Amino acid sequence: SMSLREHALSLFRSAVGTVRPAPMLRRAVKFQGDGCPQLLVKGRAFPVKRHLYLVGFGKAVLGMAAAAEEILGDHLVRGIINVPLGIQQSLQQAGMQEMLLKPHSKIQVFEGAKNNLPDPEALKGAVAIQELAEGLTADDLLLVLISGGGSALLPAPIPPILLKEKEKLTKTLASRGAAIQELNVVRKTLSLLKGGGLAQLAYPAQVVSLILSDVIGDPLDIIASGPTVASSHSFQDCLQILTKYNLLHNLPESVETVLSRSPTKPTAPEDYSHVCNVLIGSNTLALDEAKHQAEGLGYATLILSAAICGEVSHVAMLYCQLIQLVCLGLTSLREGPLGEEVRGNLLQLAAQLEIPGLNLAEFLQALQGLGPERPVCILAGGETTVQLQGTGKGGRNQELVLRVGLGLHRARATETGSLLGRCEVVFLSGGTDGQDGPTEAAGAFCSPKLVEEALQEGLGVEGFLSNNDSYTFFSQFQGGHHLLVTGLTGTNVMDIQAILIRA
Repeated sequence: SMSLREHALSLFRSAVGTVRPAPMLRRAVKFQGDGCPQLLVKGRAFPVKRHLYLVGFGKAVLGMAAAAEEILGDHLVRGIINVPLGIQQSLQQAGMQEMLLKPHSKIQVFEGAKNNLPDPEALKGAVAIQELAEGLTADDLLLVLISGGGSALLPAPIPPILLKEKEKLTKTLASRGAAIQELNVVRKTLSLLKGGGLAQLAYPAQVVSLILSDVIGDPLDIIASGPTVASSHSFQDCLQILTKYNLLHNLPESVETVLSRSPTKPTAPEDYSHVCNVLIGSNTLALDEAKHQAEGLGYATLILSAAICGEVSHVAMLYCQLIQLVCLGLTSLREGPLGEEVRGNLLQLAAQLEIPGLNLAEFLQALQGLGPERPVCILAGGETTVQLQGTGKGGRNQELVLRVGLGLHRARATETGSLLGRCEVVFLSGGTDGQDGPTEAAGAFCSPKLVEEALQEGLGVEGFLSNNDSYTFFSQFQGGHHLLVTGLTGTNVMDIQAILIRA
């Protein structure tokens, strides 16, 4: 019998596998070359009357482009992609040939956006993409590949604004406390390609976008700043934000020029009938695959949410309470006062975290319906945040796992938590891109015994946590046996958590 840990690892791998570029593209895209050639995207047909072109930008786009070129074959006339600096070399060194373009590829690769910030290199790629889009005719088809990180790789300020002026303005806004949504509105407004700009430049060609989401809730206008999606914001919104942060009177001259040219015509939404945006990969898709696999392994499986967000310490508390509730259920003690207390705690925590779209009462109802005879698997995904206080090395997934381990250790001293000893429990959290923070681990595993076993090795968990040093802890604990190491995956749909419990 496989251990819970091996099960958790195989569920994580299958979830990531389903959103790897090649399988993801092959599921979504087919090409029919005979007679009138056409591109089939999730069953919708797009005839290729003249030429087929490809552009792309984002952290997972290199692998997506390699897969797309294989599917399209000779029908692809030309492509341009803008990917993070150094990615070809990293994939080459990791031995991931399938993510790289073939030697005689028709796709030109630009690398830029060092440290995920727009730079002159990224601008070169963006300008090349812009020029390709502007030259298209009504008989052409433009396939656009988009993944997270695409925003920094597509900087093209509206002339005469310079890249450094736009950067300085967004930095000033950020320093005055502007929210990320507000920054995005200003960025989009001053950009040629964001907020639907790319789709408008490509008009009248048919535009088909394949999108891999790394944003909670998969809002298409937010992922990579929505270059092929109608923007829900206007020049007015941009002016309001600049006014709010007292920036209207000391703007660079170029920005004033652009904002004063602001469309005099009413900002009626432009026509997007030539555009089709398709979400081909997301956290939800990855969780569905993991659920399918878990059920095959005999687990009663529930998905909590694909939108888990908030401070990692609060999220860890939520998972600790959830694990205790499942243990109560598996030991048939869920209905008593202990179960009530844990349910109350859970509802209070969920209310604090404000996880979008989570109906916890409904989830707990479903959990109650699970009989005590089968092991339980709870899956979730999203992206937590860590308040940095220390100078250690870690990532949000490893810190979450360490905090859950500590929470379960503390719970074992309480009446409800004492049942943790009667169940086998494994908690896993990992980043689907295979990199958790600045470490080579994707995440980690823990069980309720983690802290106790660590103490026997002379490792105090609280000290590592207060220094945000989870990676160092897991590296030293049992020879790194609890680290989740997958290597680069070439994809990214945020993080995945799995709780596996059997009586």
